[in-house]
Amino acid sequence: MTDFIRLPALPRMVLRNLTVPSCLLGRPGDLERMTLVIDDGRIAAHDDPAPGIDMKGAMVLPAFIDMHTHLDKGHIWPRSPNPDGTFMGALTTVGADRAARWTADDVAARMDFSLRCAWAHGTRAIRTHLDSIPPQDAISFPVFSQKRSEWAGRIELQAACLIGAGDFSIDGPFRQTADLVAAHGGVLGMVTYPLPDVRDRITAFLRMAAERGLSADFHVDETMDPASNTLRMIAEAVLETGFAAPVVVGHCCSVSTMAEAEALATLDLVAKAGLHVVSLPMCNLYLQDRIPGRTPRGRGITLVHEMKARGINVSFASDNTRDPFYAYGDMDMVEVLREATRIGHLDHSGTDWVQSVLTNPARAMRLEAPGLAPGAPADLVICKARTWTEFFSRPQADRIVMRSGRVIDRTLPDYADLDPLMEPA
Repeated sequence: MTDFIRLPALPRMVLRNLTVPSCLLGRPGDLERMTLVIDDGRIAAHDDPAPGIDMKGAMVLPAFIDMHTHLDKGHIWPRSPNPDGTFMGALTTVGADRAARWTADDVAARMDFSLRCAWAHGTRAIRTHLDSIPPQDAISFPVFSQKRSEWAGRIELQAACLIGAGDFSIDGPFRQTADLVAAHGGVLGMVTYPLPDVRDRITAFLRMAAERGLSADFHVDETMDPASNTLRMIAEAVLETGFAAPVVVGHCCSVSTMAEAEALATLDLVAKAGLHVVSLPMCNLYLQDRIPGRTPRGRGITLVHEMKARGINVSFASDNTRDPFYAYGDMDMVEVLREATRIGHLDHSGTDWVQSVLTNPARAMRLEAPGLAPGAPADLVICKARTWTEFFSRPQADRIVMRSGRVIDRTLPDYADLDPLMEPA
């Protein structure tokens, strides 16, 4: 891909006439023009009298954070497509593919492919969920740790284990999984859904995380059934146990179908408990309210506006990529933010939604987010767009990505690289 402007490879550059969201500078307003001075890989200042490069209003953003992905599932669609596009179709198809194909080499190759895509698009940090029903946990976590080492200095990686609430027990095999997660510096993760004793399981899960000093990350109520409200149970459990580490709740689809009073009361508890929400609008739009022969009525997106109004920390993320849970995607946070804006009507509702792929996920993941402040690393994404409508109307395929002040090669990996993994089982 060719960048829209060719920047020189110089240790010091003055980039003039850039467009920047005012919120990234800590100011009210929408968009404004600015100058960025880059010196020895860092942002040195916001102005300089020296001659500079006219960027002609191009929009500059810090590099992105993608806080909910599934790198272990990525790109298995060619060999294991979803037979009907449903959630259950995805669940059973992935289970069969995992049992038959997920060796260390297979997971490593697909994970690396996704990371190369994310790097080219301008992502600096990723959290991935890893399917962790034994023996897969002992296969995937060492692969993850190896990739974390290989990508250090380019993409900061975190991993959360992933099991269903029905597979959790205090004395069962998950205790060994939790120890494995702790040994690899991970996050404790679980999928919650209605079970007779799910409330007790959530409380025990949080205690297990606290014993190991781990954060928690839940897949929550990934359904349009208004009777499914484990989100409320998680908030109540956090408040009752005093769990102090960050708790992330993802999806939260069913709150969008509940009676208004119940939904808003649940969000009040979420705010009180200090939960971090991550919405996955593309995957939810793909799977939710899918009935053969019927046009979908619901979008599946959670109540992001009502959450934001309550001070809840809301982020957006990629989720699945070219696997049975989502047939598309490319680890591109510009696409995620563009689709979230369209699906969730983020326009006409504030001027700081861009933080949902920048500082908001950084807070949830306990990462630094220096943004565009002087002294920050010059990890930047620059797009040929002077307004939000220009930004969101095109895929920004000619964007410039800078890491430590250097323009990177944005060549995306060829899907043919994965062909050896796509042979029939």
